[in-house]
Amino acid sequence: MTKTRPIIVQSDNTILLEVDNPNFENARDAISPFAELEKSPEHIHTYRVTPLSLWNAASAGLTTGAIIDALGRYSRYDIPEIVLTTIAEQMRRYGLIRLVKKDGRMLLVSSDSLLLNEIVRDRKIQSYIAGTVDEFTVEVKADLRGHIKQALIKMGFPVEDTAGYEEGDPLVFGLRSTALSGNPFVIRDYQQSAVNAFYRGGGPDGGSGVVVLPCGAGKTMVGIGAMSLLQTETLILVTNTVAIRQWREELLDKTDIPPEMIGEFSGEKKEVKSVTVATYNILTYRKKKNESFLHFDLFRSKNWGLIIYDEVHLLPAPVFRMTSEIQSKRRLGLTATLIREDGMEADVFSLIGPKKYDMPWKILEKSNWIAEAICTEIRIELPEHLRYQYSIAKDREKFRISSENEDKIDIARTILDHHQGASVLIIGQYISQLEELARRFRYPLITGATPISERETLYSDFKKGNIKALIVSKVANFSIDLPDANVAIQVSGTFGSRQEEAQRLGRILRPKKGENRAYFYTIITSNSVEEKFAHNRQLFLTEQGYTYVILNREMFNERY
Repeated sequence: MTKTRPIIVQSDNTILLEVDNPNFENARDAISPFAELEKSPEHIHTYRVTPLSLWNAASAGLTTGAIIDALGRYSRYDIPEIVLTTIAEQMRRYGLIRLVKKDGRMLLVSSDSLLLNEIVRDRKIQSYIAGTVDEFTVEVKADLRGHIKQALIKMGFPVEDTAGYEEGDPLVFGLRSTALSGNPFVIRDYQQSAVNAFYRGGGPDGGSGVVVLPCGAGKTMVGIGAMSLLQTETLILVTNTVAIRQWREELLDKTDIPPEMIGEFSGEKKEVKSVTVATYNILTYRKKKNESFLHFDLFRSKNWGLIIYDEVHLLPAPVFRMTSEIQSKRRLGLTATLIREDGMEADVFSLIGPKKYDMPWKILEKSNWIAEAICTEIRIELPEHLRYQYSIAKDREKFRISSENEDKIDIARTILDHHQGASVLIIGQYISQLEELARRFRYPLITGATPISERETLYSDFKKGNIKALIVSKVANFSIDLPDANVAIQVSGTFGSRQEEAQRLGRILRPKKGENRAYFYTIITSNSVEEKFAHNRQLFLTEQGYTYVILNREMFNERY
């Protein structure tokens, strides 16, 4: 036993990490590539080693030996034998079943003939099989490439897909050395590393997968870098119309692609060009629930060589289904977090691809590529006149009552006074709450009902400094570029959403001139269901090395 070592590995595949240990950060960075954070109270963080976390590690090139070495280096006690066995078994599973293409045929190959025989006898798999080649090889139906990958991962066997891709129609363009905005432009080292990890020299083991980078770290540049490397017509899928415009602006600013070759496919426009940027919403639109999706033909309207999925953790289920049918196209997912609130991370792994690159937030912060973030949680009591109403309410209504705690307005006002002159975002879940804040503070309010043109005007005025604060609903969770925002005040959120917490912090992480620092405040009703959800919301950021300063009302008043 070595008391200075900060982790304890338990036989249920959980890892306990001691926060106050001098080796905490080193141990956290060592285990994060293959373990998922589950709990993060003040003194002990709990991680879990899962099959998916190990398969992602394997796809990224991590070996069983490297994982066991990391655990052994920081473990206070001997690692339970069952954990060592689990790690070895799950790591072995990645690559045990492979998809390859040979002589125009799609083949499922395994070095384990007995396993392959067991798989092909499964009733769900049999419909995908076109014939037997030998004891180690079966032919599968090429157009069902995605379906078989989904089926096999559900059986616990992730497929290593090396069947290759269609090249797509060419799109020849160059990157600017000086952006149209007048600023020098070069893809940063870590962005280029992400592109290279995705592409892997053009070999069959590259061309599909997910790049994970913090908000503000330039995920769009990774997409542009991949496009530049591939020189092919590209379909880009994004969360909303504002994101379409921002991608278009970045493409025009950083590349020499002519404007007439970049199309918008949304509720407002239906352009299909060499580079087409479309929203998930338009792709999943249908007139009636039981009717077909009207715009899925976009996936086949051109010979795309690359499909980019922005904010891939938000990919709607219908787009998953369509993606399963276009596995011959190169696919790049971009996200700040692979967490999905619906638990469909395995589908991202199967259909978009494994995690190919992940840069810890704190490393980018130390390099000044993103702002240093100071996170503060302020806990306040529910007003006396609302306590009875809260006590008799159902759980969902309890969450709303605590989220809309009227005393949050006074806290927000104090924070605004403390950060006079700063560029502030006030973010919340409930429109009535945000409307009241807009009335009290006389700041512009942006919701889903705000016309796109008005949103763009307000965002532009905010960037120029003409507006010092914006009140925004969850429409601002994703894909908005507000580089000068340096204070965020979160007054309510979507239950325990970890990805929402990460995205909201990301709104203020773009590097700042002068003091490269950002302030993130979340105001919580203490001793309520909102407080319980807040803990879960913070898990991902805690895993990234962020800590929240916890203040009660009295402590807050003393400091501010």
